[in-house]
Amino acid sequence: MDPKQPEELPLAPWRRRLHEIIFEADTPGGKTFDVGLFLLIGISLLVVILESVAAIRSEFGDQLLQMEWIITILFSIEYVLRLISVGRPMSYALSFFGIVDLLSVLPTYASLVFTGAHSLLVIRVLRLLRIFRVLKLGRYVGESEQLWQALTASRRKISVFLFAVLTIVVVVGASMYVIEGEEHGFSSIPTAMYWAIVTMTTVGYGEITPQTPLGRSLAAVLMILGYGIIAVPTGIVTAELTDIGRGHLNTQSCPSCAREGHSPDAVFCRHCGSQL
Repeated sequence: MDPKQPEELPLAPWRRRLHEIIFEADTPGGKTFDVGLFLLIGISLLVVILESVAAIRSEFGDQLLQMEWIITILFSIEYVLRLISVGRPMSYALSFFGIVDLLSVLPTYASLVFTGAHSLLVIRVLRLLRIFRVLKLGRYVGESEQLWQALTASRRKISVFLFAVLTIVVVVGASMYVIEGEEHGFSSIPTAMYWAIVTMTTVGYGEITPQTPLGRSLAAVLMILGYGIIAVPTGIVTAELTDIGRGHLNTQSCPSCAREGHSPDAVFCRHCGSQL
């Protein structure tokens, strides 16, 4: 151990019990906590959605505001309890879900600072950040850690794939600009590249279409190529998921940093080194 780093003290029994309830989804208390929090997140998202409807906001604005403040206070208590229940609070606070938890409560408190008619737009933008609560749902999906690991493991392959797609877009876009020209709507290479992206992804808005036989032939090739390209990232991630699935990771959460994804026989956390 680094002599400059103070030795981490073991969690008190009540903090371990709190950690078990909040972070361990496989325990009875953890399941009850997760179900309650899952419902609370759903209600909070429903409040945000209903608040965006002018007719509902004008009639039930006060009730929605009261519900939002109740939910925000409950989420704030949850966030504080999560910090208390881990041995390294800053590690959790700077983690992905720690930041998401903070973003889910800050907008409502920040709206108190911005008062006055000229700030209404700012308040609306800040309050829309509450939609980040939907990301909190990710921790209740048992396979979310495996999916994240698969995406991380395949990031280099996907990056190479995206670079190849970008190369095709540039080449085809420049070719269509030369073939079709400005008279057919391909006014610049960026515009032609936009058309190539829309065509390759099979979206097909149709505001720009090739008119010449050569241009249509190139468009047909790009359309067919698009079907094959869509399947590539799916195959890459699926292969990584298969490899990770053979590892049989468990859902145990580290009492220090709250990270998951450990092997069944793991004794120490693979992220911070603390004893599990």
